Amino acid sequence: MLLPWHMLRYIMPVVVALVWAGIFSFVPEPHRRRINAVLIGGAGAAYISGGSFGLGELAFTAVVSAVAYLGLRSWTFIGVGWLLHTGWDILHHRRGAPLIPSLPDSSFGCAICDPVIALWCFTGGRSPRELLQWWRGWRRAEGVPGLAPDIG
Repeated sequence: MLLPWHMLRYIMPVVVALVWAGIFSFVPEPHRRRINAVLIGGAGAAYISGGSFGLGELAFTAVVSAVAYLGLRSWTFIGVGWLLHTGWDILHHRRGAPLIPSLPDSSFGCAICDPVIALWCFTGGRSPRELLQWWRGWRRAEGVPGLAPDIG
């Protein structure tokens, strides 16, 4: 069964976020964290040229730049930066001032994609393999029944 076309506006941003995390899983730490910190700093300035919120655009960029700086040493701050950007995406979407003017749903898609990236950041920006090991360790620590021990 094929999905209706209108569902793609909800699904594709999640796919983009998962691809983002997958691609960055090939970058070794600490470079992975540092690159993501720089990228959230750039994302904070994404709407400046539109000027929809006047000087608020500059203030938001300053706040996200500070959060990105803190993100150079902490995945948590990178995740916070993506959540801040999510809020900014929602405000721009509601105002009718999308990130990409020729794509009216671009801010809407960004508002779906960004929290998925933030969630990945809150787990420490781990690769899929590291996430699985982290999940297994957490479940083992919680004493979840039926969890097989690691082999090897």
